[in-house]
Amino acid sequence: MSANAASVEGQGQARPRNADASAWLAVAAGTIGSFMATLDISIVNAALPTIQGEVGASGTEGTWISTAYLVSEIMMIPLTGWFVRTLGLRNFLIICAVLFTAFSVMCGLSSTLPMMIIGRIGQGFAGGALIPTALTIVATRLPKHQQTMGTALFGMTVIMGPVIGPLLGGWLTENISWHYAFFLNVPVCLGLLALLFIGLPHEKGDYWGLLRGDWLGIFGLTSGLGALTVVLEDGQRERWFESELILMLSAVTVIGFAALLASQFVSREPVIQLKVLLNRSFGAVFVMMLAVGMILFGVMYMIPQFLAVISGYNTEQAGYVLLLGGVPTVILMPFMPKLLETVDVRVLVIGGLLCFAAACFVNIDLTSESVGSGFVAGQLLQGCGLALAMMALNQAAISSVPPELAGDASGLFNAARNLGGSIGLALISTFQDRRLTYHTEVLGSATTANSPRAQEYLQQVAHALQGSGGDAAMQAMGAFARQLQLQALVMTYNDLFWIFGVIVVASIPLAFLLKPLPKGTPLAMH
Repeated sequence: MSANAASVEGQGQARPRNADASAWLAVAAGTIGSFMATLDISIVNAALPTIQGEVGASGTEGTWISTAYLVSEIMMIPLTGWFVRTLGLRNFLIICAVLFTAFSVMCGLSSTLPMMIIGRIGQGFAGGALIPTALTIVATRLPKHQQTMGTALFGMTVIMGPVIGPLLGGWLTENISWHYAFFLNVPVCLGLLALLFIGLPHEKGDYWGLLRGDWLGIFGLTSGLGALTVVLEDGQRERWFESELILMLSAVTVIGFAALLASQFVSREPVIQLKVLLNRSFGAVFVMMLAVGMILFGVMYMIPQFLAVISGYNTEQAGYVLLLGGVPTVILMPFMPKLLETVDVRVLVIGGLLCFAAACFVNIDLTSESVGSGFVAGQLLQGCGLALAMMALNQAAISSVPPELAGDASGLFNAARNLGGSIGLALISTFQDRRLTYHTEVLGSATTANSPRAQEYLQQVAHALQGSGGDAAMQAMGAFARQLQLQALVMTYNDLFWIFGVIVVASIPLAFLLKPLPKGTPLAMH
């Protein structure tokens, strides 16, 4: 054999082998599962007012339809690695897909609030497992040189789920029925099951590992995270520590986290290794991910609320505005693997966080005349921030810990996003009440009904209402009070966007604690 032939043969042997079709089918299954799990957070929020009416729930009771899903999902996410180790990846995902489908049908058929809440709890547990396992599939089924593509695909779907959810939920509610926000999962999950059977090999599970599990840590993790999420979600509605429920749940949170901490020392194999939080780089990622979760879920809550209350938009119209945030994400995501290889991860994280901050600050001058077009710049900036920060933080998290702790890092990373969302919604609920009261008092004291401008306004309104029946002067006073309340609410939203912008800016210095990605780092989370 000639030297040239030998060289060619050697090059052929050195060329890495690409993944086969079954591997890509498995990746497709993982991305579809994570997409459905994240979609179901926001698709139901869009239909929530209609659902509340049909299941006979008050506004306060109806919030449990969303809270139940978030609480159970955040409890499951960190447990996913342990379930995969004991049941096997394919077995576990098949169980979760079946349960997700069954509980989705239960939600769609619900006629009472308890039935709906039970269905949402089951959806959250099953859906919470579908998010981190998608990255496990990328890491185990694709060769390293193709993991960048798999991770980019995952990143695009997991980000687009919360963006598309409000639009899809609003459209289904307005044009068909809210029931199909749940029934939509049935054909998708059936396809998901087929892909799992074809794309993932069977693995023998360590079922005895369920008995040997770190049950002290499992109790601490589930009770601590679950109770904390409920406290954050319902604290303001229950008037915080004036409520016996909040006091009790706060005690459960402390006891749960104490048990989780104790399990780190007494259990041979803790359900999750909290020591990864002591790692400087990963600790910084965790805190920044909390901030990203606050912005992601907080802004996605505030914009539809503003458009509904101030601008008179319906859920479908508000959904189109939110959809703008997904445009830059879809455009940038295919370029992210190359950017992560060539640009310092700290630069990407700082750039993404600056985009998030700018997205908040451009919305601090809203008026009562603002409509959807006023949020275009902010939504486009947020989409850029999602693509840059989420993917960069993802890789920074895994590169900062040893491979054997990657599963624990993945669980904490994903839990931080959801926990940040709960913190963000708690801040909105608390500050909205307090700032609305403040601005109403300030405007009321500065613009009394006896002031010349107020008298002029009242006369104009009273003149316009003459002939409509009733006391025109009293109707004008009512219109004056409503206008004052409206202006106070707009100022409150401006304050909230400013607060979220400041929170993101305050987290930016943590990016300097990150380490550059080592060359050849596989861009996936295990």
